[in-house]
Formats: sequence, C-alpha cells, structure tokens
Amino acid sequence: MHQTANTLSKNIRAKSVAVLNRHLAASIDLHAQVKQAHWNVRGPTFIAIHELFDKVADAVEEYSDTIAERAGALGGAAEGTIQIAVEHSFLHRYKLGIDAAEAHVAGVTAALATFGESLRNAIDETAAFGDADTSDVFTEISRGVDQQLWLVESHRQP
Repeated sequence: MHQTANTLSKNIRAKSVAVLNRHLAASIDLHAQVKQAHWNVRGPTFIAIHELFDKVADAVEEYSDTIAERAGALGGAAEGTIQIAVEHSFLHRYKLGIDAAEAHVAGVTAALATFGESLRNAIDETAAFGDADTSDVFTEISRGVDQQLWLVESHRQP
C-alpha cells in the first residue's frame, strides 16, 4: 500500500483494494468477452447486436477504469494486466466457435448477470468492513451493469 492521507485505516483500505482488484480482473475479462461477441456475431439482426455489443464493451471499459482508479485512491495498486485477469476472473469462460446472434446474446447475458451478482455482494462486503465510498462505487457500477444487462437480454428470443 502506498502512503496516503486517506483517513480510512490501512486494514480497511487493503481489504477494499483486494475486492476492487478481484472485480477489475473480472471487468477486463467481461470486456474481452463482449468484444469477442461483437467481432463474431452473425445473423439477420447483425448490425443491431454488433453495435449494441460495442456500446456494452465501452461501458464495461469505463467500469474497469473506475474500479482501478478507486484502488489507486485508496493507496493500492490496480492489478489490471491480462495475465492477472486470466488468473483471477470469476467469470465463466466464453464459448468460442459460435456466431449466431442468439448464442452471443445468451453468453453476454450470462456474463453480465454473473458480474452484476458479484457487484451486489461487493456492495455489502465493503460496507460491512467500513468503506462506504467503495461500496458506493460498486453500487454505481452495479446500476450500470443492470442497465447493460437489460439492453442485451431484451434481444433474447421469447
């Protein structure tokens, strides 16, 4: 941990940085999964889904940045390399070799839902050990992920 004038205890800051880095790894993985879908989607709804996935990927990239910057603000280091993301992401591996829009919509929906659930747990976890601001960061990102999930899963076939 870096020296900082932040008045949260070093113990609380270290716990928050660990939770933030866990979610940073998953957000980097999520971004890559959404881009995988964006690059490979095919079908009659191609352009709508292709453009939607690009917008979702942009939003997820912003979440990664917010998470990493919060870790830095707490005196921690953001651990955001691809190698760390591969080792620490809690998302399921994205299925390769698919091209149907419905399959990609299902895959991205599942990844967003898993990430969103973990964010809600992180809200409670960080609040419980006394870091209301990091909890608020996770709340903000959770709202955004829920919106992205709604936009993506709205394209699922009934």
